[in-house]
Amino acid sequence: MKRPRHQKQRYLERYIERKWLQKVTVIVLIGCVLHNSTGTTNAQESQSNARPAINNQASYSYTDPASKLNFRGISSQLNAVTKPLVDPLGRILGCGGELLPDYTGFSVGVYEPNPSDPTGTELGNLLSLTRTEVPDIQNNGVPGGLKPNGENSNPYFLTNQEPRGTYNFLFDPNKNQLATGRTYILVVNPPRNSIYTQRRIKLQIIDSTGGIGNNVVRYTATSLDGQPITTTGGINFTDTVAFVPNAETVGLDLLAFQFTTGMCQPNQVQIIKSGDRATAEPGDTAIYRLSVKNLSDVGLNGVVATDNLPLGFNFVPKSVRGEINGQAVNVIAERQGSIVTFRTDAIIPRGLVLNIAYAAQLTSDAVRGNGRNTAIVNVRRADNGFAAKDGPATHQLKIRPGITSDCGTIIGRVFVDKNFDGEQQAGEPGVPNAVIFMHDGNRVTTDPNGLYSVANVKPGSHTGVLDLSSLPGYTLAPNTKFKERNSQSRFVRLEPGGTVRMNFAVTPTFQEEVKQ
Repeated sequence: MKRPRHQKQRYLERYIERKWLQKVTVIVLIGCVLHNSTGTTNAQESQSNARPAINNQASYSYTDPASKLNFRGISSQLNAVTKPLVDPLGRILGCGGELLPDYTGFSVGVYEPNPSDPTGTELGNLLSLTRTEVPDIQNNGVPGGLKPNGENSNPYFLTNQEPRGTYNFLFDPNKNQLATGRTYILVVNPPRNSIYTQRRIKLQIIDSTGGIGNNVVRYTATSLDGQPITTTGGINFTDTVAFVPNAETVGLDLLAFQFTTGMCQPNQVQIIKSGDRATAEPGDTAIYRLSVKNLSDVGLNGVVATDNLPLGFNFVPKSVRGEINGQAVNVIAERQGSIVTFRTDAIIPRGLVLNIAYAAQLTSDAVRGNGRNTAIVNVRRADNGFAAKDGPATHQLKIRPGITSDCGTIIGRVFVDKNFDGEQQAGEPGVPNAVIFMHDGNRVTTDPNGLYSVANVKPGSHTGVLDLSSLPGYTLAPNTKFKERNSQSRFVRLEPGGTVRMNFAVTPTFQEEVKQ
């Protein structure tokens, strides 16, 4: 059955457009930009590699064999390429997005998570990748690869050849490597004695976006080492990647899975806490210094140092001084309780140190504290704003009592407990001439009101024992609320310069009436 001419024409138009779309699609996928949120793009390099837009409009003609009529037409215009194309390669760069001076010894590998690790963050086996070749040899059963990792090796060792520091891996959907939920760990290993440490990034396949041939996949990347993986300092992101077709020879599509990874030094800043003395006593003034050293390869700004002072240390606001390389810098100090925060707008140049000095005066309460204060620092890189921190740095100051008395007083009463609650209320009289022995052997006797006191007692734990032989006709009153008070002894804790109570409750032996 012959098709009408207008149906033939529409059919041929659609056929030609599909063919052109397939060709254009192949070009776009081979040269697509896979990720731009973690990578650093060189604007001059992009301009020099700019390519002309693809002309994807085609004309056609055919002759109907039956009618001998000649038909001519032109396909629709497809705007397939609007930006220069960039090879889809991952890259290892410095923390600021710069090329490293030497890539010798760096390797990148893709691992499966350890199945016995419930967190999914420990390494299992290396992922088995499909072998590829560059250049592609026709009909040999080996799919064409993608430079620089032409053989799709895992791990792949980086080189200093152009483009420097690049890597790539191709994933095989026929091995179920792209199923939703599949998780991998991308590992970047620096060479021995490098200033960098190993990087681990978890990659998880989310789903297909339903793109061309359903060959566009979404994935999530998450930093497992706490270091940023985006140029904005983020530790996770979600993006899309596309397949690289090789259908002409084998019919195998491989996923180009790579993105730019920054290598940041693990220790970019260091804080050291020091003081002008090892011992002090109440009334002394201690001078402290915070030294913030820049260990990174760029300047550091946004400096915020926090110092937690111990008990009994009073910060002296007007004492704050700051300097870098002998030049004074402005430092603002804020105190909230025992925490003092120092801020400065100054930039710490590479390799230099910001010194912050301040004073703290000791009060009598310092004897009760431990004399240890701690400090931490937070900074940002001046090139990309990545955050870094260090600490806590500690300084221990031994506190002597000095001339300031830290002795306290123990007071108490021996009384008749009528309701057996262990507490003295109105109408419960004191018992005179009762004897209490202190733990150091000191003997104390109550006055006519049953009161006693021990002055100039050193702070710490103390014990007193009631001598029942000094109280004929009395015995300990039973305490129904506190079992530890059903004893002749009492235990108290005396703070420096403080006062503590040590009472004893008794009751008549024969429950005779007690005169008021």
